[in-house]
Amino acid sequence: MSAELQAFRDGLRQFVAREIAPHVGAWDEAGTFPRELYVRAAEMGLLGIGYPAELGGLGITPQDARLRLIATEEIARAGSGGLMASLFSHNIALPPLLAQASAELQQRVLPDVLSGAKIAALAITEPSGGSDVARLRTTARLAGSNYIVNGEKVFITSGMRADWLTVAVRTGGPGAGGISLLAIPGDTPGLTRSPLQKMGWWASDTALLHFNGCRVPAANLIGAENSGFRAIMENFNGERLMLAVGANAFAQVCLDEALDWARQRQTFGQPLIQHQVIRHKLMDMRMRVQTTRAWIDALIAQQEAGPTTPEWVADLCLLKNQATQTMQHCADQAVQILGGMGFMRGCKSERIYREVKVMMIGGGAEEIMKELAARQLGQC
Repeated sequence: MSAELQAFRDGLRQFVAREIAPHVGAWDEAGTFPRELYVRAAEMGLLGIGYPAELGGLGITPQDARLRLIATEEIARAGSGGLMASLFSHNIALPPLLAQASAELQQRVLPDVLSGAKIAALAITEPSGGSDVARLRTTARLAGSNYIVNGEKVFITSGMRADWLTVAVRTGGPGAGGISLLAIPGDTPGLTRSPLQKMGWWASDTALLHFNGCRVPAANLIGAENSGFRAIMENFNGERLMLAVGANAFAQVCLDEALDWARQRQTFGQPLIQHQVIRHKLMDMRMRVQTTRAWIDALIAQQEAGPTTPEWVADLCLLKNQATQTMQHCADQAVQILGGMGFMRGCKSERIYREVKVMMIGGGAEEIMKELAARQLGQC
């Protein structure tokens, strides 16, 4: 690792230890965290990674994927997937704007979000279907200089307090060819939001959104009309890579907590780690974490080397499955090693154990990932 990347990691680790880790338990119980954290994260450079300097970002560099990997790994040390999901929700909301929106729309949205002054969220999923984006039902009908939006979105991360929503809508006929993307302000009349209660990710607000005759300026269209499906699919690649990085990082947190406990806990007159069965559990966890991290590094290296290929996309889908399965295994084994303490709220492994399933479902469920990988490889 270069000295520059190591300095970024060291500074971020101190930031997490000082301003995040001591509070995540309370934030989890409260079901939220302070908006001010977005500003502090922006000051640390966390929100601007991979965005042009003229839009308030750090500038686009060849190291962006590595910087995001480091940011994800270090934030994960606090042990709260909910905090990570909402703090970085802009990284799934803004890429379509960066790739396709007009310069005027980019200037209206990105600088405020990247400074932490405003929050952005992505709204794709609907109550009628999750991964089947091509059949979404939310409509946007052009009437003069506005689109009239009607429909619902569900499971929207940062949906309750987002100031900007990147929303998938149907502007054309059935299927993938009729889908567009709109940037919708959070204070748009006719938009109502309902909070959802969840198994995990308590610190992240998750919402059901209702659009009832919302008038959205036509200038807020992202890219050409009916071209949204491709942008959504490309956006998924970045989301899935960071989901894989995050899942493996949380697996490492579980391993670290279990190892620390095994060294301290006395059973039958000796530290828990002196029992062979415990050592073997820990080594199984390490084997999975290290294997998954090597695959992550390999895919990032391929991404940095040139344009992605169908084989790269297939491997990314399978990596997402591999990483979340690693997280599942390590969370389960950590709770087992911690015993009664692993069942107690406030324990990182307990929280991560509850958050496994959302990682295995969000961004594309395991079954969808396998099918997409097979199609990318021409095997069906």
